Amino acid sequence: MGCSASMYAVGKRKKTCIPEVVVYVPSMRIPAQSDLQRPLRGLILQDLVDRLACLRNQIVLVAEDTGGSAVAELRRALEEYLPLLIGLTKKEHGLEGLVEFNWKNLEDGRLQENSVANSWFELLSVIHMIAMLNLSEANSLMIPKDHSGSGIRVVSSDCKRDSVDLLLKASGCLVFCVREIMAHLPPDIKKKFSEVFQDGVLEAISIQALGQGTEIQLGLAVESQKASLSVKRRLACEQLIYFGQAYHCLSESSNTSNMHGKKHLCFIKWKFLEAKAAAYYYHGLILDKGTEPACHVTAVCCFLAADGLLSESKKACLTFCLTTPVTSTCIRKFLKLQQGSLRCMATSWKKRRLYKHRLTYQISNCH
Repeated sequence: MGCSASMYAVGKRKKTCIPEVVVYVPSMRIPAQSDLQRPLRGLILQDLVDRLACLRNQIVLVAEDTGGSAVAELRRALEEYLPLLIGLTKKEHGLEGLVEFNWKNLEDGRLQENSVANSWFELLSVIHMIAMLNLSEANSLMIPKDHSGSGIRVVSSDCKRDSVDLLLKASGCLVFCVREIMAHLPPDIKKKFSEVFQDGVLEAISIQALGQGTEIQLGLAVESQKASLSVKRRLACEQLIYFGQAYHCLSESSNTSNMHGKKHLCFIKWKFLEAKAAAYYYHGLILDKGTEPACHVTAVCCFLAADGLLSESKKACLTFCLTTPVTSTCIRKFLKLQQGSLRCMATSWKKRRLYKHRLTYQISNCH
């Protein structure tokens, strides 16, 4: 989830490194060794066969040696491999079902599929891997770091903007998988798919990536003095819609029956509650700018709702972190939003009391 957990020995003791998650990354699949040479020999140019086999073997070796952490190298090799692979999917070439492609799960090493002799399946798997690498890099960029040695961990604005771009790219890759590739795969091959390619799962991850991109944009808007409350409320509402749609897609799939599916659902629920709290909070701030006592009463109701949702959100965050595989996350945003909500609630109550006293005074003078 975001980065793979590692374990190493120090003397007789073992220390477990719990990965930190900001952007959720589903379990990554990597290619396993497959024979491209024999089935393609004599059908296409040997140089092309050698190039295909060489690039795929390079991806296999780098992914296995680095655990998928060499994002730039893997993505570069995948992008070189992709146009050559697309040639195998062309119907007129008659090469679609000649090569058996193997893939495995990076976390446990199990073969997720039987050998699938279909180049569209390979294309689906490659683009899915590119999407996961983009999510992984976005997570790495969004984890706060102490660059100055002061003990204070921060995320720069440039890292946040780069993460938004990566999340949009990941979402686009997954949308392409759903809309353009799935239609070319026959039902008998779809039955062999692992949970990550089931109906609703790819769509949920794609929408979730858009939600997290919007969440980061909201964070940038909060840091900007130029961003209005209306813009912040709009971003919070968009984020809420995205996570609501992602939760609906994932909860209707059978992927939630396994360990990673359950954790994924916990993450989206946490983010949905957090986004809803933010939407109430910024709506309350806008109402609080009104001049009528009723505005401030409604604003207080919004702040109370935001405060309650934040409490639920923190519980959902804890549930996510403790759900296997165990992860950690940063809760500074919770604290900032809750403190802001409480301050605004107190101010709104003071305004309401002030307006009430004024109104009572005016009425008594009239009599």
